Amino acid sequence: MAQKTLQIGIDDTDSTTRGCTTYVAALLVEKLLKLHASFIDYPNLIRLNPNVPWKTRGNGALCLRILYDESAEAQIKETVISSVEQQSDLEHRGTDPGIVFLGRTNPPIEVQTFARNATTGVVTLKDAISLVKKFRGEAFGFKNGRGIIGALAAIGETLRSDHTYEVIFYREPKNWGTKRRVDQQSIFEMDAATRPYTFNNVDTEKKRVIITPRGPDPILFGIRGESAETVKRACGIVKILEPAERWVIFRTNQGTDSHLRNVKKLKEIEPYSPAAAAGMISAAPRMIRGRHLIFRIKDETSEVDCAAYEPTGYLRTIVKKLIPGDRVKVFGGVRPPSHDTPMTVNLEKLKLLKLAPLFVYHNPICTKCGRRLKSMGTNKGFRCDKCGSRYTSRTKVKVKLEREVRKGLYITSARSQRHLTKPAVRYGMEKRSGQIDPMIEQWHFP
Repeated sequence: MAQKTLQIGIDDTDSTTRGCTTYVAALLVEKLLKLHASFIDYPNLIRLNPNVPWKTRGNGALCLRILYDESAEAQIKETVISSVEQQSDLEHRGTDPGIVFLGRTNPPIEVQTFARNATTGVVTLKDAISLVKKFRGEAFGFKNGRGIIGALAAIGETLRSDHTYEVIFYREPKNWGTKRRVDQQSIFEMDAATRPYTFNNVDTEKKRVIITPRGPDPILFGIRGESAETVKRACGIVKILEPAERWVIFRTNQGTDSHLRNVKKLKEIEPYSPAAAAGMISAAPRMIRGRHLIFRIKDETSEVDCAAYEPTGYLRTIVKKLIPGDRVKVFGGVRPPSHDTPMTVNLEKLKLLKLAPLFVYHNPICTKCGRRLKSMGTNKGFRCDKCGSRYTSRTKVKVKLEREVRKGLYITSARSQRHLTKPAVRYGMEKRSGQIDPMIEQWHFP
């Protein structure tokens, strides 16, 4: 029998209370290998636009790209469908799983464009189904089938440009919902030994581990890094205090800023679409309830509010020091206007492009005794309390102050970074277009 290629996309199997789409993919790795399929890439974990209101918990879709014997096709598809059905939280409102099968070696350009749009903006289920039909794929949806969108997008994102890797360890089902048992100190040691080739393992501000989730999902921990070899080496340093059921290395768009779309003018910013836009600060930062900071930027086309929320940590500290006239580039998701708030960019990072001068005005010095003069009232001049001298024609002295902030890029603290946000340590490590390393020999267990 001839060998064929199959792209398998999966999305929206989890809920806020249980499940994980990466776990479904991890189970399928074992099952498909038993059906004598071979993987032509690591499972791809594709994070989509994190700002759409109907997103899943991590808004991550999965793609499995395999070679298989034609005689096993029906069994492979049935295995995928039954696994998704069994593992999905179908009773939860808002969990609408989708599966797409596409028998192509490389996704068509239109599907790749769809994937890009699903990461940077808003796409529709109608468009997804239309593309599946056009390229003779198969789509399976549960409930309203919205997961078909992410499933097709995961197939279309081939990660031929910048990408990273993540090794994810999964818990035994009997331990789901209990406190995770991983030696915290070993995670700090792992971070020190592998930095900067792994990232976002710990929050250095709060001295807190951030690779172990807190919810009832099956994940024990996940380590992100620049290569499969690096993340595999890193997990060997971590001391696990409970049995792991399985682990898998994923190739992913996490930590790449692939969701951010550059806009030339502020009027081009659209609700729900992550944006990178430049402007001049027109309203100084102000504190609102929750200790969040709001400021406004403008250009010749429009104005928009920007928000630095309290969990953004160091980024919020920098925002406090901005003044009207500073020129900045803001990066983040766009919240639509509501009845009491305008459209707002929720900051993930900020680049300070140009500092406005900061001046203060002091009363002049007495020319006779050197003491600071006091005002005698508006437009009435100054007097010296020490020697009694009066000056009716002198004015306040303009003094330029040193700014407490410098030009440069400022990124939200690790604890509040989105999956897609590129951390500071990755700048300069981006992969070139088309640069993909061969798969390592042992990239999963079992």
